Amino acid sequence: MPETEDENFFKFLMTLAKEAVCIASPNPRVGCMLVAADGKLLGAGHTQQASGPHAEIMALRDAATLGHSVQGATAYVTLEPCSHHGRTGPCCDALIAAGIKKVVASIADPNPLVSGQGFARLRAAGIEVQVGPGAAESRELNSGFFSRMIRKTPWVRMKIAASLDGTIALVNGQSQWITSPEARADGHAWRARSCAVLTGIGTVLQDNPRLDVRLVETARQPYRVIVDSRLQTPPEAAIFKAGGPVWIYSATHDAAKEIALATMGATVTCLPDAHGKVDLVAMMTDLARREINELHVEAGSKLNGSLISAGLIDEFLLYLAPKLLGPGSGMASFGPLQALSEALELQYQSADRVGADLRIIARVVGREQF
Repeated sequence: MPETEDENFFKFLMTLAKEAVCIASPNPRVGCMLVAADGKLLGAGHTQQASGPHAEIMALRDAATLGHSVQGATAYVTLEPCSHHGRTGPCCDALIAAGIKKVVASIADPNPLVSGQGFARLRAAGIEVQVGPGAAESRELNSGFFSRMIRKTPWVRMKIAASLDGTIALVNGQSQWITSPEARADGHAWRARSCAVLTGIGTVLQDNPRLDVRLVETARQPYRVIVDSRLQTPPEAAIFKAGGPVWIYSATHDAAKEIALATMGATVTCLPDAHGKVDLVAMMTDLARREINELHVEAGSKLNGSLISAGLIDEFLLYLAPKLLGPGSGMASFGPLQALSEALELQYQSADRVGADLRIIARVVGREQF
């Protein structure tokens, strides 16, 4: 079946929206194009950094720069135009003021402050509204934003680099480097698109990582998050050398340690559970409150297992090296299970070669239903 004009437009729109992947957080990644009645492209744009212009404003500015009138034009956009005053003004009002005749949007905005109100404002102004083209693609691109708005928790992606037999570190703790330079660079690209990178105190003490983005270009650095029940993070840890905020979740108060960590740019939040560990569920809720859409986990076997056991992982990003390492730390320490029916069921999303390694993206079954 030949593609319709709208389908072709939305292919281009998704390309635009993807340009916002590493800069839009905590806003959604959105593309917009303005098209004249004769099919001429008048202007296009995508969401900028937080507090910067949204996609619709960028498209209007682009049209103005090119000297095009948008009176009577159609606006194609991958998400419902916002209708509230947040960091910027309402995009639906800007479209109305510009004389747009029709809006074709992929999907409604899940933000309760919008959630159909943008469409209602447009229709009330006499603008025709069509919803639907590109909905699945737009939601997939913004899985973190939809998760935060609907579930009140980030979309959590766990990255694991392992040998083919599932070992992430030798018995003596050595783990650098199991996978290839190409896989490591690819992992940094996934860090770059995330709002925050999370690890555990075991990884901080064993590997002393920076957890910043260095191997690919990025316009911003993600926040760094440490799960540290007993506040063992040393103030001289490399994670502080990248600059920017570090959030530490603990299960105990220690005024002296908290002051020392605060001088390094850390914010300590005490969220104990009934067992004297960090309440991981409460932590995810708090991260959503801090506007974290996508959370990228790079931790050791123990914390990986705890997050899996708590049902907090949505997606796995696995890099498997073509080597066998034998005994050592496995991908995740949880269980033991008593029956095969207790297994965490996954659905493969993709499998690709990255350098010498295999990259597998697998999603927890049912996560697409939230």
